[in-house]
Amino acid sequence: MSRTDPTATPRLLDDAAHAALRAEFPVLGTCVYLNNNSTGAVPARAERVLRDYWETLRTWRDDVWQDWHVGLDRYADSVAGLLGAPPGSVITDGNMSTLLARVASCFDYRPPRDRVVTTDLEYPTVPFIFRAFGRYGARLDVVGTGGPHLDQDALEARIDERTLLVCVSHASFTSGATVDLPRLVARAHDVGALVVVDAFQTVGVVPLDVTALDVDIVLGGAHKWLCGVGTAFLYVRPDLASTLEPAATGWQAGDRALTFQPSNGWAAGAQRFAGGTPYPLTSLLSQVGLDLLAEVGLDAVRAHSLALTQRILDRAAAAGIDVVSPTSPRRRGGVVCLDVPDGETVKHRLAAQGLIGSWRGYLRIGPHVYNTLDEVDAFMDALTKELHR
Repeated sequence: MSRTDPTATPRLLDDAAHAALRAEFPVLGTCVYLNNNSTGAVPARAERVLRDYWETLRTWRDDVWQDWHVGLDRYADSVAGLLGAPPGSVITDGNMSTLLARVASCFDYRPPRDRVVTTDLEYPTVPFIFRAFGRYGARLDVVGTGGPHLDQDALEARIDERTLLVCVSHASFTSGATVDLPRLVARAHDVGALVVVDAFQTVGVVPLDVTALDVDIVLGGAHKWLCGVGTAFLYVRPDLASTLEPAATGWQAGDRALTFQPSNGWAAGAQRFAGGTPYPLTSLLSQVGLDLLAEVGLDAVRAHSLALTQRILDRAAAAGIDVVSPTSPRRRGGVVCLDVPDGETVKHRLAAQGLIGSWRGYLRIGPHVYNTLDEVDAFMDALTKELHR
């Protein structure tokens, strides 16, 4: 839940603080990088993590795993803090697909409560996984008309006593539009359904308080707005976690895992959603970006994002460019999507000029807290010129 008032006039960070923050990200010296909704910039301090990791490999000692586990736990608890969640309620793994499948394996999908309600705007992970679970009885109910915008009334109308899970994105990867989570959670809980939120496109740029929302399960990852690499996270509401037992599991989910003795049962909290031997490097690398964002504060990140995305909207309106994303700050995530002719070709032409956006059916522009209004203007100047060539 955003603590930032989206109706207030957003303020940019002061010049000195912003210049210091920009200096942390080497890619900003090579191009105008506005592709953070796809792959965020990684801080230079991460190089030290890589060097330390190599030194460990060069002089291998088995007891390094103790420090690595401390690092893994620190990263998971740092993500929990960012989400307004208690320590021990987040677990990490290599990607969101692995974690979502692990969640899906907790349920029996027995009628009458066997339906998974989602939308046609989800990242392909969601429908692919739950269609696969159709062999165990899951019935996927996809709401939508094929357009870029979510009809939340239609979504909520499909949620009833037959619904087991509601699985939706906090913000669409194609339009950046956010869902009204408080309203959706209330509707689902009224009929006894659980809410699974894909927050990959919002965590790190839109404040989210999972405790205040009473949301059940949240997934996301580091390599977009969290300025990390190759690691994903899973939050499970603590009182719910103790009732779930994943069928897709591994030895680190047991209550005696690090004693290397057979476990008697499940680990407490989110640890029961762990898999096998973890890969620590990506969490250690991702901690660097997470710490920087924590220093700035997510309210400041959100205010800065709103200012930059508003500039994109203003420039698009002035140039007569069709905007797909919501214009309201309350509905806008961190990315603005534009419908431009031959957009993929335009994206490549802009990239050749050192102006980096992305293309997913629409031209996507995703500035982050380290970007500037001048960079947005440079991108929009070049885009306008391309559309009139």
